[in-house]
Amino acid sequence: MNTTALLLSVFLACLVEAVEAATIVLAAGTARDWRSALSGVGAGLVVLAAVVIVFGPAIALIPLDILRIFVGGLLLVFGLQWMRKAILRASGHKALHDEEVIYRREFAAAQSASGRSRFGVGDWYAFTLSFKGVLLEGLEVAFIVVTFGNIQGQLGLAAWTAAAAVVLVAVAAIIVRGPLSRVPENTMKFIVGIMLTGFGIFWGAEGAGAVWPAADLSLLVIIPGLAVIALAIVVVLRRRPSKSTPAAVSALSQSAPGFAGAIPDGGSPVGASLESSDPETGAAARTRTVTAGVNLPEGPRKASVVDSLKRFGLFWYDFIIGDDWRVALAIAASFAVTAALSSAGVGGSWWVVPAVAVLTLPMALSRLVRKS
Repeated sequence: MNTTALLLSVFLACLVEAVEAATIVLAAGTARDWRSALSGVGAGLVVLAAVVIVFGPAIALIPLDILRIFVGGLLLVFGLQWMRKAILRASGHKALHDEEVIYRREFAAAQSASGRSRFGVGDWYAFTLSFKGVLLEGLEVAFIVVTFGNIQGQLGLAAWTAAAAVVLVAVAAIIVRGPLSRVPENTMKFIVGIMLTGFGIFWGAEGAGAVWPAADLSLLVIIPGLAVIALAIVVVLRRRPSKSTPAAVSALSQSAPGFAGAIPDGGSPVGASLESSDPETGAAARTRTVTAGVNLPEGPRKASVVDSLKRFGLFWYDFIIGDDWRVALAIAASFAVTAALSSAGVGGSWWVVPAVAVLTLPMALSRLVRKS
């Protein structure tokens, strides 16, 4: 069960990130210069390969229980964040992720940018846009591959699964020659969020000393249980229209099945202004401002060293802590309580981590819904 679920999680997560990276590369290559864009892709893949090669064996040297706590905590933060955003999208409280909109936005930004060559690269803007897109999306893939593979002792299998997902998206992008907007990305993110959260609960509690009643088979209860809870929250939230969503769209989101009622990602109500900072909406949407429903390309600008360091720090803060520090703190506290109970010889401490994870989900969502 663990191996099958692991491979499915790695494949779907990598598929989602590869689709987002492909959208950026397609925009950079079509609007600017394909040779420079593909050079950026190659450079990004080289960096990611180095990360896997260096940190893969290094992580294997960490004691298994400590690794389970560390990985479990990061997966819980990561997975719950994906779940929250997927629930908000499914209930109409957040815009759907739309690769077509992101492609048009990146295409417009690339066209408006000035061209220059550096270090033998004909179009530096196309190179850096592709490089950053591949690197940012790929870091999440590398994290999942390295951590999942090491905990299960199947790093090679996890890496080949990730490579298969990337190749599949690359081939599809070459054939379609456009954004892969038909990929059910929002649904996949929902599934991946649930699976990452489930593995985070399982490994985090196990690393803290808890013993699961049915060992690995407990995942057959944890993952479906999370899915039922998430879908139940979607049903409840659909009865509460978003304040920032037009009335017609709100009514549609309540009556239409699936994700049909939400605003496409990248669109906004007239007169609204938003700046996306979602870690899983892709690098394409991280630094774009949308005003009155019109996407404004920001173009290249020279960043200072301080700005670059600040963005680098914010990226890792967002990656490790997530969008709600209270959730990260609650997860850390649940690990500490589980470890204390296990050390004291109290049996049945396995329930603490899943209970805290399930409780933080509606609490964090309620704060986000009040803001929407």
